[in-house]
Amino acid sequence: MQRNYFKSKLFLKFIGSYLLILLIPLLFATVFIYRNAVNNLQSEIEQSHLNQLTQTKTVIDGRIKELSEIASRISYDQRLTPFRVHDPYDSLEAISALNNYKATSSIVSEVFLYYHNDDRIYSSQGMSTLDVFADRYGFTNWSHKDLMEELNTARFPLMHPADTVNRNTYLQESMLAYSVPITPNSTNPHGSVLYLIRESEFASLISSVLGNYQGLTYIYDNNGQVLTHYGTGEKLSDQDTRTLFKLKPGIHDHKINGQSHSIVSVKSDKNGWTYVTLMASDQFFSSIIDVRSFIILLFFITLSIGAAMAYVLARRQYHPISELVNLASAKSGSARSTDNELDQIRNTLQDFSSRVDLQEPYARNHVLSTILKYGSARSITPDILEAFDLRLDLPNHFVIVFAWEMPEDELSEIQDRQAMIELLTRIEFPQLQAHAYGVELPQLDQIALMVSFDHNNALGSEQHVRYIVEAVRSHMLEMFDEIPAIGVGTCYASADQLNQSFIEACSVVELHTGQGAVTYFEKLSGTPDHTFLIPNAVLLKLSQSLKQGSYDVAEQIISTAIRDLLTSEHSALLTRCICYDILNTMLKTASELGIHNVMQEVASNMMSNSLDDLERHFHVLAAKICSAIEQHHQKEEHSLMDQIVGYIDEHYMDHSLSLESVSYEYTISPSHLSRSFKEKVGINFIQYIWQKRMEEVQHQLITTNDPLKDIIMRVGYLDTPNFIRKFKKETGYTPGQYRKLYADPTQVNDELSPDELS
Repeated sequence: MQRNYFKSKLFLKFIGSYLLILLIPLLFATVFIYRNAVNNLQSEIEQSHLNQLTQTKTVIDGRIKELSEIASRISYDQRLTPFRVHDPYDSLEAISALNNYKATSSIVSEVFLYYHNDDRIYSSQGMSTLDVFADRYGFTNWSHKDLMEELNTARFPLMHPADTVNRNTYLQESMLAYSVPITPNSTNPHGSVLYLIRESEFASLISSVLGNYQGLTYIYDNNGQVLTHYGTGEKLSDQDTRTLFKLKPGIHDHKINGQSHSIVSVKSDKNGWTYVTLMASDQFFSSIIDVRSFIILLFFITLSIGAAMAYVLARRQYHPISELVNLASAKSGSARSTDNELDQIRNTLQDFSSRVDLQEPYARNHVLSTILKYGSARSITPDILEAFDLRLDLPNHFVIVFAWEMPEDELSEIQDRQAMIELLTRIEFPQLQAHAYGVELPQLDQIALMVSFDHNNALGSEQHVRYIVEAVRSHMLEMFDEIPAIGVGTCYASADQLNQSFIEACSVVELHTGQGAVTYFEKLSGTPDHTFLIPNAVLLKLSQSLKQGSYDVAEQIISTAIRDLLTSEHSALLTRCICYDILNTMLKTASELGIHNVMQEVASNMMSNSLDDLERHFHVLAAKICSAIEQHHQKEEHSLMDQIVGYIDEHYMDHSLSLESVSYEYTISPSHLSRSFKEKVGINFIQYIWQKRMEEVQHQLITTNDPLKDIIMRVGYLDTPNFIRKFKKETGYTPGQYRKLYADPTQVNDELSPDELS
């Protein structure tokens, strides 16, 4: 694991974003699973309670029905008629019969038989007066008077809520009283049967409903009065109990005392009683502790795996960015930033882009110059051609060279040349199916135009070339009052032969046919020929190829000329004499170029050999001349670059110093200067000037207390804010900070200007 990754805020953001993407669905899934488990458990418990409550209702309804049936049997039992229960002899049998009826019900604690307006009441314990009964069974909330009134006047069965019954002054029990008029369902009952039922008997019937859960179970009569309740927990208020009674049968979620409760309600169709169970919903969450523990464990396992995957993915995503940051830091020379890496990459790319934009024209011109010099168009990769938007796929190619006289003191001519270069950068002639690319030549007074076109069978290639040249000439006349001399090379069927067409065009312009004149190399054959059988145009082209140092073209010209002589019918002596025109041309050219030692090296082999040997020696001579030309050009160029570097070192503080101004100063093209300067110095022209100015600013910051703005303008830089930005990018400090760090405190003022502090 690379700890440096964790120092990067961007890397931490990547990990955080992946973890966030993982955590959001994971949290939702975990909560969904947990809530689903809780809801399923709650539904199962509530359904179970509903079933149990329904079953309890059925059991209690059955018990109450049994009591009504017992009362009916009592009313028809002959042993319990008013006459017999009052008879001293038969009363014992009546009491025994009541005891038997009491035994038939499991919930009845005591059964009483009372006849209207009687002063006695009968039970399984025997007969007693009403006063004795009142002393024996005293209800807390039900007076003896109300009890006797109900026994005498009741027309329908009635269950009284659980009440504390004082028995014999020392025993208290919570009981329910259930009175049934006899004969049951009669409109004119003559007595009542009263059942006393211990509340614990009802509690035993409803205790199984809640099971292990805490809660309360209520039984309401048809008027909403609580008959009895069972369970654990705080007893509800009267308002809450009335609310529970009003709920429809079924399962409900209801808040009581601010806490969510699950409520199950069942209503009896037989006696109208309502059975209600309520439990706090929190119990359902605590009931699935095993499920919750499993879900939490699964959550953390998934989170750990997700964190590992987030690290792997973040590292894979961050790695190329880290490489770019390292590259940006190495290229810019600044320290690697861990806070704003994307900004560092963006700034570096912008800087590179600006440099590429600045150097692209020179790089493009270098590619075109290479094609003109070596004719190796096919060796240029398609990627390079596409990058510079160059198309050499048309079937016909030729070169036009423009040449004019440029007085050194006429700046307007220089400006016209620059405008002409921009005009000729790329020209399209759709109607002629042609396009052309301008090329800056090393000589300041010459520009080449590389033309490609598709042959029009109706015109012929020669006529097509003339139309294109005339179109170029008209195009230039639209912008310039005067145009330079124009030389046109031969049209070839391959872009690899553009170097020959270029040599031919240069040969033409060397004749200086006049400003604005157009001369075709093919027309040179019509001029007076001073040679015998070898055309003057061929010798002129040979001379120009040697001057250009183009051995490939010179070799081809020599071979073609010798081959033409071999096919002639001249004698061997005449043919040899004609060959010396080629030799004389090469020697004259070498002499004009200041090369005087090449003849001595080959003279001994030139006199007595065959034409094949003579051709081979001519090739050697041409190679030596071209090699000497190349060496001479290199020496001149190195010497020139030394002069230019010295000139820049002397004038770099001049704000008007530019690539164009230096190129015009030394009469070479800006493109050639840019390429040669970088080969000589190792950095491009703009970077070199910036470096010189930067060093001078640093020196003056340390050694003087002059304001920063004055220093910057003094070294030739007019844009102060931009300079400060680039200064900080390169050194890591603002100019003010740099001055504080490195300057002698005794030489520098304590107070700094706002520009220096920014």
